[in-house]
Amino acid sequence: MRIGELARRSGVSERSLRYYETQGLLRAERTPGGQRSYGEWAVDRVIRVQALYAAGLNSKKIAQLLPCMRDADGAPNEIATPQLVDELTAERDRITRMVADLIRSRDVLDEVIATASAGMPAPAPHPAGADRA
Repeated sequence: MRIGELARRSGVSERSLRYYETQGLLRAERTPGGQRSYGEWAVDRVIRVQALYAAGLNSKKIAQLLPCMRDADGAPNEIATPQLVDELTAERDRITRMVADLIRSRDVLDEVIATASAGMPAPAPHPAGADRA
C-alpha cells in the first residue's frame, strides 16, 4: 500500500510516517518510481508505535524495543538484552507512578467538589413540561 493509504488506515499523518521511517521505526520498500510501498504489517506497526509514544517512550527507546516485538505478519523478533528489559521496566514503573499521582489528584478533586457542593442549595425543580418545546 502507498503512504496515503497507510496514513488513512492507521490514523497517522504522512509526515509522521516519514518521520517514523527516518527514526528506524518503520520501513518502506520503494517502487521503481521511488514511491514508498508498505505491506499489511505496517498498519499494526504504526498503531504499536503510536501506543508506545502514548506510553511516554521516545523514538530511540521505541526503535530499540520494536525488534523485540512481533508484528502481525509473524516476522521474527530479536532477543531483548537485559539492559533493554531493565530500561523498559523503569519506564513501566514511571508510568505506574504517574497513574498513582493522577488517581491521588482525582481523589483530592473529588473531595473539593463534595465539600464545595455540600453547602449549595439543591436545584429548584422544573415545572412539568417546562423542558419541552
